[in-house]
Amino acid sequence: MKVKSGLGHPRRQRGRRPVVVIATRNPDKLREMLALLRPWPMEFKSLQDFPAGPDLPEEGTTFEENAVKKAQAVARYTGLWALADDSGLEVDALPGELGVRSSRWEGVDTPYEVKNARLLARLRGVPPEGRRARYRCVVALASPGGRVLTAEGVCEGRIAMEPRGHYGFGYDPIFYLPEYGRTMAELRPEEKNRLSHRARALAALGERLAAEPKFFWEGT
Repeated sequence: MKVKSGLGHPRRQRGRRPVVVIATRNPDKLREMLALLRPWPMEFKSLQDFPAGPDLPEEGTTFEENAVKKAQAVARYTGLWALADDSGLEVDALPGELGVRSSRWEGVDTPYEVKNARLLARLRGVPPEGRRARYRCVVALASPGGRVLTAEGVCEGRIAMEPRGHYGFGYDPIFYLPEYGRTMAELRPEEKNRLSHRARALAALGERLAAEPKFFWEGT
C-alpha cells in the first residue's frame, strides 16, 4: 500500500527523509519488508547497520506484545524510529501449539523443512475442512521515547497435504490458499506481497499513519 503523499510535516519533507530501523535479523523477512516499504517516504535501515544492537525479545503471549517490545528495544538503542513485526501460523486443529511460538515450535534451530514435515505428520488423516489455518502479523512502529502505533494483518488458508513451491520461507510451502489453488510458496514474491499477512499489516499501518500524520512528527 502506498502511503498518502500528505503524510508528515512539510518542513521535515523538504529536508532529509526520516530514518526508520527495521527490527529484524531474519534476512528473508527483511527482504520482504523492504520490498513492501519501498513506496513509503522514509529511509530504512536494518539491524545489519547496528551489529551490536539489542536482543529482540519474543517472550510475550501475543503478537502485539512481542512486536511492541522489539520495536521499543531497537528504538531506544538506535535513537531512531523502529519498525518491528511479530507473526506466526495459527492451526485450528493444533490450538495453542504454534501462534506466537511458531518460530520456536519444535525447536528454534530446527530447519523449516523438518518443522513442515512434522506439522504435516501431526495432521495426517485430517481432511481439508479440518486443516483451517491462518498467518497473523502485528507490526509496531515505535519512537525512541516509547510512543507506539500498531496494526494487524491476517491471511486465511489451510494446511496443505504436502509441501509445494520454492518461493517464500518458513511455513509457506504448506500454507495453502484455496482461492488461488496454490501454496504461499508457489506465489512469486510480487504476488505474495499483494495478499500476505505482513503486507496487510503494513498496509493497515500505512492507513493509520495517513490518518494520524501528527503521530509520526510530533515529538518522539
